Amino acid sequence: MTAPPIAPARLQRYWLMKSEPEECSIDDALAAPHATVPWTGVRNYQARNFMRDEMQVGDGVLFYHSSCPEPGIAGIARVASGTRPDPTQFDPVSPYYDPKSLADKPRWLLLDVQALRKTRLVSLADLRSTPALAGMRVLQKGSRLSITPVESEEWCEITERLLA
Repeated sequence: MTAPPIAPARLQRYWLMKSEPEECSIDDALAAPHATVPWTGVRNYQARNFMRDEMQVGDGVLFYHSSCPEPGIAGIARVASGTRPDPTQFDPVSPYYDPKSLADKPRWLLLDVQALRKTRLVSLADLRSTPALAGMRVLQKGSRLSITPVESEEWCEITERLLA
C-alpha cells in the first residue's frame, strides 16, 4: 500500500490593504485587543473576492493609509481570520449599509487583520521611485481597490529595503 501524496505547502501570499486613518489607523489597530481589527466596509466585488477566495490566515499585509495628506504604507500586519459576513451591511446607520444585502444571503464579508508593527511611512512617492516596484497594482493608473495582491518580490523589496 502506498502512502497518499503529500499536498504541497501553500506559498505565502501578500496583500496591500488600504484604510483611511480616521477610520482605522495602524495605531488604532495596534491598540485594539490582540492588535486585531475586523476589516469592515469593503464594498467592491473584486476586493471582496480576494478576501473570500484567496486570502488565508497568516498571509502578510502591508497596512496602507489612504485618503489622507500623505498616503502610504504605515505598518505590517497579517490576516488573522477567515471571512464572515460584515455586520455593517445590515446596519441602517452605518455608512456601509447595503439595503439589498440580506441576512440569509450577505453580499459583503470581512476578515480580521492583526497589526504586527508600525513602520516608518513608505509614501506613494517612495514606492514610485523604486524601479523594482513599478508593477505594483497600487501604482497602476486608475487603481482604486482597497485590497490588492502584492508579489513576493515586491514584499521583499518593501520589507527588506524600504523598511530596513
